[in-house]
Amino acid sequence: MAISSTISRVQDALEHLDTDCSMEDVPALCPELTWNQVFLAIDYLSRTGQVRVTLDPDRTYRVRATRAAAVEASRLAPMR
Repeated sequence: MAISSTISRVQDALEHLDTDCSMEDVPALCPELTWNQVFLAIDYLSRTGQVRVTLDPDRTYRVRATRAAAVEASRLAPMR
């Protein structure tokens, strides 16, 4: 699977979930991907602002898709 389709698959799964989940739970959302593929996709998505990774008080990393990219795209779209 190409890296761009891997990234899209993880992003789609997180957007469909529409809530945060632990980093350990993300591979279950994309069972066809390896842990390494999921981690690299989350790394890329985090660096580009498409997901947010936080550390909760229990020291568990949480991941959530952000809506910033969609909001920015709609703001820049020409009005009809």
